[in-house]
Amino acid sequence: MEHRLQRSTAEAWDERRREKLKKVDDAKFSRFHVKIIIVAGIGFFTDAYDIFAISIASEMIGYTYGSLRDPNTGLFSLTPRQSLSIKVATPVGTLVGQLLFGWLADRVGRKRMYGIELMIMIVATFGQVVTSSARSVSFISTFAVWRFFLGVGIGGDYPLSAIIASEFAASKIRGRMMAAVFAAQGWGNLFGSIVSTIIVTAYKSKIEQADNVETTLAYVDSMWRLLIGLGCLPACLALYYRLTIPETPRYTMDIARNVEKASNDIDDILNSGSFNDDPDAIVQRVLAPRSSWEDFRAYFGQWKNAKILLGTAYSWFALDIAFYGLGLNSSIVLRAIYSDTPSASSNFGRRALDAASGKIFSSLNAVSIGNIILALGGLLPGYYFTVAFIDTWGRKPIQLMGFAVLTILFIIMGSLWEKLNPSSSTPALRGVLIFLYCMANFFQNFGPNTTTFIVPGEAFPTRYRSTGHGIAAASGKLGAIIAQVAFAEMKDIGGKTDGFVGHLIQICAFFMLTGFASTFLIPETKNRTLEEISNEEQKNFITGKAIPMRVHRNSWDADDVLDNDSIRRYRDEGEEQGLGLEMRSSRDL
Repeated sequence: MEHRLQRSTAEAWDERRREKLKKVDDAKFSRFHVKIIIVAGIGFFTDAYDIFAISIASEMIGYTYGSLRDPNTGLFSLTPRQSLSIKVATPVGTLVGQLLFGWLADRVGRKRMYGIELMIMIVATFGQVVTSSARSVSFISTFAVWRFFLGVGIGGDYPLSAIIASEFAASKIRGRMMAAVFAAQGWGNLFGSIVSTIIVTAYKSKIEQADNVETTLAYVDSMWRLLIGLGCLPACLALYYRLTIPETPRYTMDIARNVEKASNDIDDILNSGSFNDDPDAIVQRVLAPRSSWEDFRAYFGQWKNAKILLGTAYSWFALDIAFYGLGLNSSIVLRAIYSDTPSASSNFGRRALDAASGKIFSSLNAVSIGNIILALGGLLPGYYFTVAFIDTWGRKPIQLMGFAVLTILFIIMGSLWEKLNPSSSTPALRGVLIFLYCMANFFQNFGPNTTTFIVPGEAFPTRYRSTGHGIAAASGKLGAIIAQVAFAEMKDIGGKTDGFVGHLIQICAFFMLTGFASTFLIPETKNRTLEEISNEEQKNFITGKAIPMRVHRNSWDADDVLDNDSIRRYRDEGEEQGLGLEMRSSRDL
């Protein structure tokens, strides 16, 4: 009799869970969804701003702190090792942040971690801006350390923002919501380019009127600090909203196993766009699958689940090999847009100083304006084509199309590189190179760069969704690290500057082809609920009674709904989670 009663109660909670999740999946697009897109997108805006900012800031830093002197211009630049340490530090930190925050978001909650990664980004940005050298510590080493911590914050933003957008979205708009969040990268890149152009233009007269090289370089030193420092302003504005965002109902239901609170949260959010967090509210626990190492191995030990993790991870890895490899060569394409810059003399007289100042301004201005052209010509349109078609075409067709087109584009660019190279081509051929480069950017974003972010945020059950996304994203950053290290070492093979770039682009084509093949391992998630995609049976997902508990100070007052053995089990579970609370059944009161 008692067993049938418990079974009946479990079935009732199980049905309530499915009913409430259906309300989330069927919800209409609302202001709350817009808020999620903006709050989650701020992190990617800051991420992209920083990626662009460091590309031009590293050139400014080279002028002021570099060790490699150009005998033709008399100007300094970063050595290959210095440049690599600055650029690789961030993706290494990002890899760490993706794995760490991905696991923590499944362990302690999305809400508890959301905002912490933004704080890390803000502090690390401030640390970069005030970095200086000392007798025992070099500027480059200190700056690289701050870049690493910035990367940890950026990495944490990937799984957190993806999962929060995914778990709050309705099934029919989930792809567009996640793509819109990710598209903030395009705006960050464009905004960074505009800010850089404004700063360089504002300092032009000061650079040109400087009386000596030291004064000129002092202005350049101020420019890069201002450029990087302004990147944390959007993060500061968004911090409050991240810290006050509600926990996702799916986490509350499936990991915290509090169906009652999740049900109330869903009703509040869908009806008013807000939620109430009552610390003295009744806590309703249920028996449901819990994350553990044994459960992780059991779930991903099945090929139907393991192949999805493998497919998402390798697709992201292959994409970032080319994405960051292409980014490494963007300076070459920018030289095609602005091919003529003044030369400078190693003899710093007044005329030489004017030439050096002109060289500095022209070089920085070319990179800034060139990036605006590339952002408008390929990056932003690609993101928003994905937003427009992701929920009609589907994730898999867009990813397959993107990898296929990129394979062809890279084969063409790599094979014709000797003719397209800005240092030896005609203006017409330089225009062809710019067009092909913009098309590559377009189909990266209207293709695998966006879909590799979206699919891992949908494809796994709630208890492993953030962890799975973190593993896939970290695989991508591993590809980025390999690309930056290997390509920097290989691009000058043969003794000619950038002489091996054509073959590197052909290598990118190979990885695009392997990414095309790995896409067949992932499922199509369009218009499907997260529970359907998870490959888990949803009927009887909840297998045990709820335990009503009132949280008050340091004790749990538990109604006598289970025997003492069951109550002790729940008490032990609470202690495992670090709650340190005492549970007392009504028999003991």
